[in-house]
Amino acid sequence: MGTREQVHAALGQMTDAERKVAHAFLANYPSSGLSTVAEFAELAGTSAPTVLRFVSRLGFSGYPEFQRALRTEIQAELLSPLEKGEKSLARTANGSALGAYFSRAASNIAATLEAIPESEFEAACALLSDHKAACYCLGGRFSDAIARYMAAHLRIVRPNVRRFQDQTSTWDDQLLDVKTGDVVVLFDIRRYQRDLVHLSELLGERKARIVLITDSWLSPISRYAKVVLPCAIDAGRTWDSSVTLIALVEAIIDRVTHKDWDASRGRIQALEHIHWNKPATGG
Repeated sequence: MGTREQVHAALGQMTDAERKVAHAFLANYPSSGLSTVAEFAELAGTSAPTVLRFVSRLGFSGYPEFQRALRTEIQAELLSPLEKGEKSLARTANGSALGAYFSRAASNIAATLEAIPESEFEAACALLSDHKAACYCLGGRFSDAIARYMAAHLRIVRPNVRRFQDQTSTWDDQLLDVKTGDVVVLFDIRRYQRDLVHLSELLGERKARIVLITDSWLSPISRYAKVVLPCAIDAGRTWDSSVTLIALVEAIIDRVTHKDWDASRGRIQALEHIHWNKPATGG
């Protein structure tokens, strides 16, 4: 797990003072963790011993080890597809490329299942099952295809599902319709998109509830999100894998569909009625 993911996983076991350090770290990642212990403590409004207890709570033997892990994590976040491709050449096996890839995908699914607490998954599904709130979906350059897939399914089983459309210059206009308590699912994976981070800031100002689906290193959007669902995406090859993102989305869709099955069934039946009673189009 990345350090931010470790912090989220350990929050429930932390003291109040340690949680202050955790929140300062998440809100000022990565600079807070790269500063001195004294500077980190001042930023969090706590003491140096509290910072060290926070680091120990995450499983590190000391502050230097914590900082080494953080630097390694930052380097991994910034890898380009070209750099990952060069690294993967040295790891190419003589056996089945298909089998090796599927094996890594299975490992990523297992790692994602371990990284996401059941409570966080259920919290996300509860938010998306709130029919009184509008639901928006949006992703990045590649993950927006998964956001569209999610929205297409959710639109069938619950009302008021929308997507942020078109160019980023039009997002401000669409924000006008976002109300307090609305739910926004954002997808953002490494080499995080600045426009999505900025949008999350604006959504926070409008008191929207953000569900973030991200990677093991956690997008900066996590500081504004109500629920964070980290997925393992590193395939050890040129391109990151979206398998876990899709698997998680399908698990969410299934759970939301059955949380209020009577309502879902009614909408599905109505859709079937519309579909089979369309007027025939002649030639």
